[in-house]
Amino acid sequence: MFGLALAAPPGPMNAIIAEESVVRGWDAGVRAGFGAMLADFCFFLGALFGVVAFVQRYPLVRGAMVGVGGVLMLYFGYGAARELESGFRAEGADGKGFRKAFVLAITNPYQVVFWLTGGVALLAPGTVDVLEPLSGALADLLVVRTGSPALLVGLFGGIAVWVVGFPAALVAAERRMDALAPVVAGVSAVVLGGFGVYFLYDALMTVL
Repeated sequence: MFGLALAAPPGPMNAIIAEESVVRGWDAGVRAGFGAMLADFCFFLGALFGVVAFVQRYPLVRGAMVGVGGVLMLYFGYGAARELESGFRAEGADGKGFRKAFVLAITNPYQVVFWLTGGVALLAPGTVDVLEPLSGALADLLVVRTGSPALLVGLFGGIAVWVVGFPAALVAAERRMDALAPVVAGVSAVVLGGFGVYFLYDALMTVL
């Protein structure tokens, strides 16, 4: 459940997965998803060995990462906009989805911040009452044991379920609606472009 909750919200990673799925097919979407998942695994290792804390400690390093991420999102957003002229799978599988998603994810400050805070907390032995903050009546109904190998396996297992199922749902929908590919490509372009501009602004404010 936790892995699905992390992977499902709209954002630049799902924009890349959606674009790859409707333009190049299910396998391309899955490859893009696993590219983003590999970045999460790298952040997990970074949290485990203190690298993520180092990035957060030095604003210039974080600003550089955010700036690179912003430029890449604008570039990939431009590429998604060009897909508007193409039909479903018009260009065939180009093998770039995995690399695009990985590079975007590894320069995504939101993922850095998550692994610095919530991600690090997942590694420390203890317990978290997930539902208790919502209502005292829900206390003790869903208690998660942190620092557990089962929790980490479940986290990445949930992400894997999303990156396989989300492209499959998009491809199935495309078979019922021929116009889906340019629509998804257009939305992906807007999402990537918006995040790109925001990340560049964030990088500028961090450096200044």
